[in-house]
Amino acid sequence: MNILTQTADGSNTLFNETIGEHYHSAHGALQESKHVFLEAGLKYAISQKEEQEISVLEVGFGTGLNFILSFAHSEEHNIQLNYTGIEAFPLSKEVIEKTGYDQYVTPAIWQKFISNYEGILTQKQVLSSHCELEIAHTTLSDFKAPQQFDVLYYDAFSVQHQPEMWTNEMIAHACSFLKVGGIFVSYAITGNLKRAVKSCGFSIEKLPGAPGKREMLRATKL
Repeated sequence: MNILTQTADGSNTLFNETIGEHYHSAHGALQESKHVFLEAGLKYAISQKEEQEISVLEVGFGTGLNFILSFAHSEEHNIQLNYTGIEAFPLSKEVIEKTGYDQYVTPAIWQKFISNYEGILTQKQVLSSHCELEIAHTTLSDFKAPQQFDVLYYDAFSVQHQPEMWTNEMIAHACSFLKVGGIFVSYAITGNLKRAVKSCGFSIEKLPGAPGKREMLRATKL
């Protein structure tokens, strides 16, 4: 179902045969994750806040690459990270271990993630004094949360291969989980996506995309 594939920057991704698409950009999995979600998302959102605490909601937890990079950044800079991933079809621990992503973070970060991964699929886990993680084993449409978030990583498969994740209704549902001032980031920037996010009360920014894409979307909830 999932085939391990090397991308152009040397990092690996998985090709999902059922969907017909890679989990990350074939131009560079690591580059895309850092550029879109870490730099334009997490680091930017932190720069807009006074307190050293941030909550992240990720649509499409997948291989966990976006999470471990965010976890590593929070540990390095003493930032409290409260992270929730939504994943309807969680990958097995064995598949995630084969990605080779352990080389992009410290051994301590990787072990805290991978050794707790199976438990995280059932309940929130405290991974360190700076990080809590839970993975909601559900679809976005069925997801509910008692709190709102500072950052939304929208990392679903593309509209060509998973159009149901990019409808106006689904985007509005996802955006409802962001606080005022919250940041929405995605590798995608279609006209429909911009209109959908803007209609939810966001200001829109077009940013340079990761390698292989001209632009990406960042939006702020007004």
